[in-house]
Amino acid sequence: MKVFSSTCTFDYSWDEVSTANWRKYCPWNDKATHVVGVDTLSRTIDPQTGILRTERLITCNQSVPQWVLSLFGGSATSHVYEISYVDPAVKKVTMCSTNLTWSNVLSVRETVVYQPSSIQPNATTEFSQEAKITALCGGWQKIKNKVEEASVERFRENASRGREGFETVLEMSRRVFGEQRALESQRLQS
Repeated sequence: MKVFSSTCTFDYSWDEVSTANWRKYCPWNDKATHVVGVDTLSRTIDPQTGILRTERLITCNQSVPQWVLSLFGGSATSHVYEISYVDPAVKKVTMCSTNLTWSNVLSVRETVVYQPSSIQPNATTEFSQEAKITALCGGWQKIKNKVEEASVERFRENASRGREGFETVLEMSRRVFGEQRALESQRLQS
């Protein structure tokens, strides 16, 4: 198993980030064009804690090398299962995802957390991401290591693009909702 991890700070409040998170795969995110569908499977709120639990199926078109498809079969369409928890009391979003496609060859378990920054809790949000990647190639340790190393590198590249795309979504959300708030404020003053 290989582990990829990263952290960064978004210059947006937790309220903005946790709201924009649901728009992460929207049309104006040009870094997420590989995502072709997001289906919500279930959504519940725990009456005791107020935690919103959501299960989603994310469908992607991956750029899989033709030799991989020839060797293992299948298609370039893949599915990811995601469970997220939004805890408004402590202002924390936790998202756990795992690949369903190719899971007999490669297991990817990712955890993402958004929470207010300890330095500027009302203005910035800390992001942490960890992915545990395990190649399931039987006893061929050299091949297993190479597959895991290549997968971590690809994950690193995709994570960087994902953060860039999410910044675009955050910027657009702030602009759109800022305009809506301004209009609402004007309406209330009239």
